[in-house]
Amino acid sequence: MKLALIGHGAMGKLVESQARAAGDEIGSILTSRDSALSVVDELAASLKGHDVAIDFSVGNAVARNVEACARAGVPLVEGTTGWKDDEAEVRRIVAEHDGSLVYGANFSIGVNVFYKMVAPAAKLMAQLDQYEAFLEEQHHSRKRDVPSGTALKLRELMAQHIKVDIPITSTRAGHIPGTHRVGFDSAADQITLTHTARSRAGFAAGALFATRWIVGRKGVFEFSEVIDEILPK
Repeated sequence: MKLALIGHGAMGKLVESQARAAGDEIGSILTSRDSALSVVDELAASLKGHDVAIDFSVGNAVARNVEACARAGVPLVEGTTGWKDDEAEVRRIVAEHDGSLVYGANFSIGVNVFYKMVAPAAKLMAQLDQYEAFLEEQHHSRKRDVPSGTALKLRELMAQHIKVDIPITSTRAGHIPGTHRVGFDSAADQITLTHTARSRAGFAAGALFATRWIVGRKGVFEFSEVIDEILPK
């Protein structure tokens, strides 16, 4: 596959390394230093001819990148977080141009399996008044969005069953790849479910998995829908 990379920070470089190792071609690497990123038409022209684009840039650039990919007819795997407020506009853009987008708060396959554990746990614990739910998340000091997109997704899943506000505690320090802890606390005991990322490699692998899945599809998909297809029924 011929891939375009938008953003070339730690995640972009890791995706590049894994893609090349898998035999994929990196047709373009676009960063904030490229003039093409400043104008949608120029960015779209830079993207034409690629099979899929992968975006690990910044949240405030996502709507522009989605529009450029849609205009270029290039499916986009959106790994950036911090753009939830723009989701309605992003969906409108994809629909208008008959585009293709896979997005996710977290592209780790393990985290997406974790989501499927947390939802039924919240349903069970919601029946026990003595327990109060909470969320904790930890990431490296360079991560900009607080709370993380993954923590917000976990709270969204829990809120389907728990009808009180669920607090999120966020830590930004050092080089932590990412830890998310869902807890239920009572006077007698505490129950926790935890996902700990050992490296960012799993995020890159998930993003590349999504590039193969999105080819030939139209519309907006959450990464959890990709995972649904590979999990045993």
